[in-house]
This record gives sequence, C-alpha cells and structure tokens, in this order.
Amino acid sequence: MPNMKRRSFLAVTAAFVAHPGAAQTQGWQGVAAQARSSEQCHAIVIQQRGVPVLSERFRGPALDRVVPIKSVSKTIVAALTGAALDRGEIPSLDATLGEVAPGLIPPGADTGVAAITVGNLVTMQAGLERTSGANYGGWVSSSNWVANALSRPMVAEPGAQMLYSTGTTHVLGAVLSQVSGESLLSLARARLGRPLGIDIPAWTRDPQGRYLGGNEMALSLSAMIRFGEMYRNAGRAGDTQVLSQAWVRASFQPATRSVFSGLEYGYGWFLGRAGRVEYALARGYGGQIICVIPDLALTVAITSDPTQPARSGGYFGALIRLIDQSIIPTAQRDVT
Repeated sequence: MPNMKRRSFLAVTAAFVAHPGAAQTQGWQGVAAQARSSEQCHAIVIQQRGVPVLSERFRGPALDRVVPIKSVSKTIVAALTGAALDRGEIPSLDATLGEVAPGLIPPGADTGVAAITVGNLVTMQAGLERTSGANYGGWVSSSNWVANALSRPMVAEPGAQMLYSTGTTHVLGAVLSQVSGESLLSLARARLGRPLGIDIPAWTRDPQGRYLGGNEMALSLSAMIRFGEMYRNAGRAGDTQVLSQAWVRASFQPATRSVFSGLEYGYGWFLGRAGRVEYALARGYGGQIICVIPDLALTVAITSDPTQPARSGGYFGALIRLIDQSIIPTAQRDVT
C-alpha cells in the first residue's frame, strides 16, 4: 500500500473510533459528524419508526440520484427469490438446478452441479469455485457467464460452506428469469420497484442478454431506505405485502458464515449483533450499506465511493463500528 493511501486508511479508522461516545452526547448529528469524517463516505440516511432522523450528503452525488450499489444487488436478487417462492414459480428452496433450470447446466459440468439447490444459491453455498476476487475479471470476460460459473470445479459440497461469488448469484438470477419467463430487470421493476415506488434503472447484461445478478445495479438512497423498510416491516410497504412474512423471517436467520468478515449470512443478508441488538446488512463494494435493525425500528442506508475497497479490516470495519458504537446507542436512547 503506498504511504499516502496507508495514511488515509489510518486516518479514516481513527476518525470512526476516536470518540465512540460522541453520538451519545450529540445525538444524530454526532453520527453525521463521524460519518462525515471519512472521505470515503458519501451520504447517510436513517429512519426510525418510519420517520427520517438523519439525511445528509457529505460528498458525491446528490441524495436523489441513483448510485451504484455494487453487491447490495445480491440482496435484491435474494428478495426476488422470495417473490418467486411466494408465487410458486419455485416449489421450494430444496428444488435443484436439475429440476427447475436444467437448460442452464452446460455440457461437461461436474455431475454435482445438477444437485445444487436454490437454497444453496441464495446463501452462496453452491460449492463451486468462486468467480469473485481474483477470478472476477476472467469470469466477466468469458463468452457465457452462466456456463462459466457452472463449469468451474466443485471445491466443496453444496451447502457445506459460504463461498462468496457473484457468479453464484448470477446463476440464481438466471434461474429466476427462466422460471418466470421474464428478465431480471422486469422482475425487479414489477415485484419491487412498483410496490415500493422506486426507480430501478437497467443495468449490465451478460453476452446472452441476461441482467447481471449480484452486481452493478443502481438505486437512490431513498430507494435503499424503502427496500430496507419493507424488510423491517415484515415484507409490507403500505397496504401491499411485497414479500411474505415467512420469507423475511427466514432471511434474517443464519444459514452460513462469511470467512472474510466473520458475520453470519441468511438469504442475501449479513447478520450482525451489537450487545443484544441484532441487525441485518446488505453490503456492497466500496461501502454501500443497507442496515435493518428491527428491534429499534431502524433502517440505515449509506453510500460511499464505489471505486475504493471497503474491507472488513478497513473501511467496512469502520462502518460496522459506526453502526455498533454510534447509531445503535443513539437509537436506543431515543427509544427509551
């Protein structure tokens, strides 16, 4: 790491942890001051009991502009999986690729690929070699992203461990498109965009014309908040049941654990805890965050520089400390 970058990284970390009690003494403006102290953080919006308590842009695009949400897209695809289950397009999470979308399986794929379940895909436990990290460039340079992901070697038994991989979520998106007869964009707009009243622009497609599952979507901060609020309200948005209560409850139950962050993972959501307070996180590269804290009636959306990394030992860890040490204590005080 060049010296300047290292100094910037250390400054960001110090700024987020130097005064952990600041938010408790200054309320939500203390939270804003801590978030503002990081040059990587662009904006933050927080709602409690459905009412905005903090909405500030520090730098970057305006609050009403759509911005890249990176791998928060995976949580969107997970939600669309719940919508497909609610409609009976997928019989259960135990349904296998061989049963629901055999045409996606390329010739020469490992014999175990047909036995990968929808549940394995939504929890990223497919067992296939990852397409993220160092493998990402080669994967998106391939002529068929679904076939490439499914042609990779099995490095674990399906369901045995979490292998974070955008290719796995892209396969899941292809399954959803196959069983519904609609593109992932059409599904997102009809099943999430319309009932939530949010705009979902078209995004990257693969060489076969399938919309990328798991990356490159864009939403505004208000759209991120509405999506999170829908989950906080057990799948409801106003008078509309967007997702079933059963799906939302199951989404917040741990199914596996990330070897990178140590956080547990449900159906598209990382699961954290600060003391006795549990929360769910949608996380994207660079520090894009939707955080749902049901016990405190709280939803948080954070956007950050999408060109800079946000690792668990760096900026993402700083964001977790912001949630654990500032946002949650401030919300607890306001609840009591």
